[in-house]
Amino acid sequence: MKIHFHDPRTDPVPEGWPEFFQAARLHPVWDYEVMGLDAWIARNPPVLVTVSGDAGIIAAMSVLVCRPRLRHRFAPTPGHRLLRPFWAEVCQPWLSGYPGIVFAPGFPAGERRAVLREFERSLRPRLGPGLLGVLYRALGEDLARDLRGRGRLVKLVDTVAVLDNCFGSEDEWIASLGKSRRGGLRRQRRRLADDPDVVVKGGPGRDDLDSAEVATLLQAHRERHGVLALDTRTMPTAAFLHRFLRRPDVHTLTYTDAGGRLLAVNTLLDHPDSPVKQHWGTLPESEGGKQGLLFDSYIRAMRYATRRGVKELTAGRGLPELKATLGFRARPVYSAAVPRPVLGG
Repeated sequence: MKIHFHDPRTDPVPEGWPEFFQAARLHPVWDYEVMGLDAWIARNPPVLVTVSGDAGIIAAMSVLVCRPRLRHRFAPTPGHRLLRPFWAEVCQPWLSGYPGIVFAPGFPAGERRAVLREFERSLRPRLGPGLLGVLYRALGEDLARDLRGRGRLVKLVDTVAVLDNCFGSEDEWIASLGKSRRGGLRRQRRRLADDPDVVVKGGPGRDDLDSAEVATLLQAHRERHGVLALDTRTMPTAAFLHRFLRRPDVHTLTYTDAGGRLLAVNTLLDHPDSPVKQHWGTLPESEGGKQGLLFDSYIRAMRYATRRGVKELTAGRGLPELKATLGFRARPVYSAAVPRPVLGG
């Protein structure tokens, strides 16, 4: 097998990547252009690693090269080798609850372990002597098993919310919920329909949005609710969102007041099987925000999911108790830490 590292800021699209992207049914954040847009503004920019066999790409990894939080806010220039100690994180930064590892459809499960070990062996000569090890995030149970071994720490750290779509309409979904939640959603739907001071608009490829306003709202929401522990991501900038929200596979739901002020925003990543409720940001009521918009966003997401007939809807890792009342189950999410001495072993 051959392993190649691709910096999406400067390197061309890997040979065979568009075909692999389609065949593996990847979410929009795996698009090479999107990874490049994110990399230019990220403090820890993603690198795409491809593993190829005789028939083309058999696996891919999204790898963040992470530095301690010292002085610099932004990443070093492309091609710069880090002199200070650093670590690598295998993750997809904006795809909550999904791993940064994908395999070609039909790739034998029994051969994944060997691919992952070969990938680890390739990191040291590529990234340099300062590499401390690798952290794999958001693993499912199958990949967690593949990464177990002597000197490795594999741990259940969280869950991701998954709603299995067995409904013919949003009303069927609402009817399946508990009495209190069922009544609350119906009241919220009526209240918002009768509120002339809230304008709701959603759809793919939105070119009518002020990306700076969206970025400011998302950042303020994140700061208000607290940054996740050991979060190495950089919040999306206006420049990134300006192009990201215009993609036909990214749906954006907005709530504005009568004067056009943005009250809440939610992005949904389109997918033939598993659409993802992604970024959410809202104004607090103390600043003019409206109550219940989060619940309305779930109603509209399920309206979309049932009309499309998708297999499931995922909604990230936060608020698990609330999401359970909306019918979501908790899918286990693991992390695996592999120190440098045991990489590839």
